[in-house]
Amino acid sequence: MDFRQLESFIAIAKNKSFSKAARELYLTQPTLSNHMQNLEKELGTFLLNRTNREISLTRAGEIFYDYAQKILSLKDTAQYNLGEYVGKIEGTLTINASTIPEQYIIPSLLTDFSSLYPNITYKVNHLDSFEIVESLKDCKIPFGFTGSFFKDSSLEYLPIMKDDLVLITPVDFDNESDVVSLETLQTLPMVLREEGSGTRNLLSKELKRHKISIYDLKIKSMAENTQTIKSLVQAGLCCSIVSSKAIENELKLGLIKKYKVADLNLERNFYFVYSKERIFSHLEKNFIDYISSIYK
Repeated sequence: MDFRQLESFIAIAKNKSFSKAARELYLTQPTLSNHMQNLEKELGTFLLNRTNREISLTRAGEIFYDYAQKILSLKDTAQYNLGEYVGKIEGTLTINASTIPEQYIIPSLLTDFSSLYPNITYKVNHLDSFEIVESLKDCKIPFGFTGSFFKDSSLEYLPIMKDDLVLITPVDFDNESDVVSLETLQTLPMVLREEGSGTRNLLSKELKRHKISIYDLKIKSMAENTQTIKSLVQAGLCCSIVSSKAIENELKLGLIKKYKVADLNLERNFYFVYSKERIFSHLEKNFIDYISSIYK
């Protein structure tokens, strides 16, 4: 048994897919399969249920998952403590973030943190806000950056930035003011973020206050990232609701227009969130303390 096998097992369990786990670990699928076959052979039991739809853990896999996480956590702690002893702190820090934090918050944070710990490497994973919270509740990840607040007593939320959502349109769209009515919004062809995203959750919540379903909008397409949405709007195909942080360059270049939507409160916070129940490695704890010192 080696650390690569444990990392492969955890990635497969988390993603419920060999292909997604392989992409996350930058391995080929045959290599990943080989890691799992050797691990299961050594343990003398199957850890995964392999079906056509998705991968799930066997009962043995569920038991072993917690041990695998603890072993890797201990490895990280040992590396960190030895690094402190010899004056060279090293290790890999995994960052999980939804779209806007991933693109507009994390780069500067990691630059500043790297100036304190230059020998640390990073792995940045994209998950939507709902996936981050569910992974935290299952103790699959140490912390994350999210655009939604899902109340749970086991989680600690730290607000890190305010944001507001706006309507973006092609440049040939005309409106009498910089505020679009709800009635007009329902007539526009729209591309929306996927279910689970913080952007879509807030829009749906605000529409419900006015007894409007998100499916009452003229949804022409859905997309998993803001860049695709901006490209579709620039091409004149549709309109969308996006973070104001994501369109600053496009507005300066005159590629799109922006409007507020009447009667909708589309202000929100971005959060750094972590589990109160997880045992953190020293490196993870240092990062949490660093984020807390900036935003508290």
